[in-house]
Amino acid sequence: MEVQLKDFTKISDFLWEIPKTFRKKMRVPARIYASEEILKDALRNKSVEQLINTTTLPGIVNYSIAMPDIHEGYGFPIGGVAATKYPNGIISPGGIGFDQNCGMRLLFSEHSEEDIKPYLEEVSKEIQKVVPSGLGKGAKKILSTQEIDNILKYGAKFLAEKGFGEKEDIENCESNGYIEEADPSFVSQRAKNRSKDQVGTLGSGNHFLEIQKVEEIFDEGTAKTFGLFKDQTTFMAHTGSRALGHQNATDYIRKMENKMPKYKINMPDRELVCAPLSSKEGKEFFSAMCCGANFAWANRQMIIYNIRKAVEKMLGKSVKLRTLYDVAHNIAKIEEHKITINGKEKIAKLIVHRKGATRAFPPGHPEIPEKYKSVGQPVLIPGSMGTSSYVLAGTEKGKETFFSASHGGGRLMSRREAIRKFPAKEILKELKEKEIVVRFSSFMGISEEAPQAYKNIENVVNILDKIGLLKKVARLKPAAVIKGE
Repeated sequence: MEVQLKDFTKISDFLWEIPKTFRKKMRVPARIYASEEILKDALRNKSVEQLINTTTLPGIVNYSIAMPDIHEGYGFPIGGVAATKYPNGIISPGGIGFDQNCGMRLLFSEHSEEDIKPYLEEVSKEIQKVVPSGLGKGAKKILSTQEIDNILKYGAKFLAEKGFGEKEDIENCESNGYIEEADPSFVSQRAKNRSKDQVGTLGSGNHFLEIQKVEEIFDEGTAKTFGLFKDQTTFMAHTGSRALGHQNATDYIRKMENKMPKYKINMPDRELVCAPLSSKEGKEFFSAMCCGANFAWANRQMIIYNIRKAVEKMLGKSVKLRTLYDVAHNIAKIEEHKITINGKEKIAKLIVHRKGATRAFPPGHPEIPEKYKSVGQPVLIPGSMGTSSYVLAGTEKGKETFFSASHGGGRLMSRREAIRKFPAKEILKELKEKEIVVRFSSFMGISEEAPQAYKNIENVVNILDKIGLLKKVARLKPAAVIKGE
């Protein structure tokens, strides 16, 4: 049965629902936070169908949820959120993605745009030099298996303790930069070998580094708590677990495929491979995924260490870069949330899958840094190449989505279509006219990531702000973009 706009119930201006009566196997309703225009775009591809398929996951609670950046993914739609019961609900690699803990790190300085502007070309060139980028590109240092195991076990915390960072970096990082349940013995040797030269590297696709300025402040009090002021220079890093996360996902998709009949799991889409978290396969995948997440936090930690070194070399030691926050947007976490069972509200442990969706905890939540508890967790939503990024804060209303939000604008078209439609030279010309410095390795990568290939980031952010899932704090305008291949 093809999904159409008429199949949705409009709950509010930006919330739509397909009831669980729509198909026999649906266990919960499917919800999308979107404008009508965004919803119509989503109906042109398989993303809404994928969202409905996730409602059939064993153990799923409340709703299958999609954010305004919804687009087609592997199994789950990107921008998707689903929570299952702990420990007997399922865990699914497709609900996390191949780039485990792809995420954002934001650094801020005490300097204004005017202080840095004369050196933009030189600084961006030096950053590109010290942070290898592109498909398969590695760092100069090859790590031993023991060093990789330490990173898989202890993440960014391991690097900071070795001198590649500061205590504040770890304090202002989701989960303090590592998940304790990580067990490197459940990561294949192939995955470890592929990652030995990838700590501190950017990767390809939509991954980027940016030098930005704080263009607008929406909430002065929260911005002050975050350390932000107008015209301030910031640095943003967007990357994940590289080859290690991809190999992890590939390994466990194969293992789970063969075991689903054993657990009497039959999904409507073969990409929704899963296993009960309490099963051998579920436990092993969760431990391996935690290793992938830890690797990604370590990767971003080494990147920002090298950015600091590049900035210090070009601008002097007086330019200090501090971590505002680091947050994942491809991950499964064990968290406690309020859910309704038989008409009664209770707090329950859940396995929360966020696929292209970012955590957004409210004020007072125990898992956010003490200094942010009065205003809520910083939420980082990046734009596409050449468009603004946003800093927001989590709110209490976020309980509707297991305190989750969008991770970006979301693609409107495939990379192949973008290459066909948007010549790289035209995109580069447009960015130059906006006075944005661009450092890149591939013309194809520029076309793939053309701003026109993505939804309007302002529309996505304004939806989240208007319905109260997030609170806008600041808009960051790109000054220099360093792209992966």
